[in-house]
Amino acid sequence: MARKQVLVQLDDDLVEALDAAAEEAGLSRSELLRTAARALLESRVIARDEAALVAAYRRRPQDPLLVETARRLAAENVSEW
Repeated sequence: MARKQVLVQLDDDLVEALDAAAEEAGLSRSELLRTAARALLESRVIARDEAALVAAYRRRPQDPLLVETARRLAAENVSEW
């Protein structure tokens, strides 16, 4: 995958914290930032999808009978830890 070099200005304390986290994780600062950027973007997609799901349920709430049936089935079929 092609990579592009970008310049980002960060406060010294943030750079120190990033370097400490990278060292702890055994990663370079660049790899840590790439991983963090991917995680941020993925979390935004998940948040958007969750918001869409909540909105859908507000438009059409679950059938209470279906919810109760699912709860009972789950209680009957969940194995004990």
